[in-house]
Amino acid sequence: MKYVTLINNQSYEIEIDHDGSVLVNGQTRDVDFLNLGGDLFSVITENRSLEAVINDDEGTIAVMMSARQFEAQVLDERAMLMMQRRGTQTTGSGEVKAPMPGLIVDVTTERDATLAKGDTVIVLESMKMQNELKSPIDGVVRAIHVEAGQAVDKNDLLVEIKAEAPDDSS
Repeated sequence: MKYVTLINNQSYEIEIDHDGSVLVNGQTRDVDFLNLGGDLFSVITENRSLEAVINDDEGTIAVMMSARQFEAQVLDERAMLMMQRRGTQTTGSGEVKAPMPGLIVDVTTERDATLAKGDTVIVLESMKMQNELKSPIDGVVRAIHVEAGQAVDKNDLLVEIKAEAPDDSS
């Protein structure tokens, strides 16, 4: 089965054969993928063992791996063609949500701050690791819903970022 995965506005063609082999952009990848329970997965690839927390939230998939968070959309070929025709091939809503339960260690931004996509906005401690949660878009911080020391649950809204208009002239 073929899928197109969009991560950080980059497109990857992924094909999974009936025998379990995986092709990424036409290259064979050796991947062992095991659900450890709930949203926690074990991924073994290129002689590396990784743990990943994967959360599917209304079509946007949040992946936390090696203390980094990624947002992805996974589409079959037909859905990808429809998106391209509409010109809507983007990911990221401007909302930063908790990918897993944890404790807010630091809030590294403030209301009305201008952010670039990828800027760290929250440091979340979970499973004894500190994870930097990043801005999914360029924009301005409209609301911060947490503070350092606060416990959060999975999918709690932490920060809202409004995309900047391309031609902001003040």
